[in-house]
This record gives sequence, C-alpha cells and structure tokens, in this order.
Amino acid sequence: MAYPEELVRPMRLELSSIGIQELRTADDVDKFLADKSGTSMIIVNSVCGCAAGGARPGLKMALQGAVKPARVGTVFAGQDTEAVAKARSHVADIPPSSPSIMLFKDGEMVHFVPRHMIEGRDPSTISADLTKAFEQYCAAAQNTPKEVLK
Repeated sequence: MAYPEELVRPMRLELSSIGIQELRTADDVDKFLADKSGTSMIIVNSVCGCAAGGARPGLKMALQGAVKPARVGTVFAGQDTEAVAKARSHVADIPPSSPSIMLFKDGEMVHFVPRHMIEGRDPSTISADLTKAFEQYCAAAQNTPKEVLK
C-alpha cells in the first residue's frame, strides 16, 4: 500500500528542491542509469524518522561539497513501488533497506549506505561518510577527461 502523496510531498521536495532528480517509474530508473560513464547516485527516500533526521539532511550537506556524483536521483519507498524495485535490482545481492544510498561509478555500484548506517546517526556523521565516498569514487571522474574514463 502506497503512502498518500500529500504525506510524502514535503519529503520529496526536500530533495527535488536541491536539484535531485525524482525517478518515479522503473523506466525513469533505467534511463537514469543508462549513462554508465562517471558517477551517479540513487537515494531510496523514506517517510521514517531516520530519513528525516539523518539521511536527507546528511545527504544535502554532503552534496554541498566540491566533489560529488555527476548525477543524483531519488526513488521513494512506499510510494514509487516499481521505481524502487528497479533501483534495488541493481544491487540485488544487498537486502532491501529504506532509506539507503547507492553510489555507482561507470555503471557499477561502488558504495552502499544501508538504513542501519543511517538510523541513530546525526547528519554531520552521515555527511562525512558520504563525502569520503565521494572523494574516493567521484574525484577522479570529475578531474579526468571523459576519453580517459572510457
């Protein structure tokens, strides 16, 4: 059963208002991940308190840094059912988790933040962990000409 749109709208806006692309259908996810070059990230957004208290604020802080994924999208658990299933199919060996964050480089998942690494942690800690992952996986992609990345 999906959450009412009126309930999730403010939670969607918290991410879309900073330029994160909403992926509401399985086709949206496929199109988003079709570009295998560079880095991309998908956030599985959620209505839970840990998404509001840690995941969304921590993510917003991390994305203010100089090094970040080239493309960032979000699916909403309990709302965008097909999109969430499609996003999770790209990390099928990892149990479903909401909220969660998937970081891809050149089409391969290189970093995953499950709910248990979000729940009970403050936004600054989550941001610091994401920033480390961005520096590890996104820095080279941002500073290297595309022809070298192929």
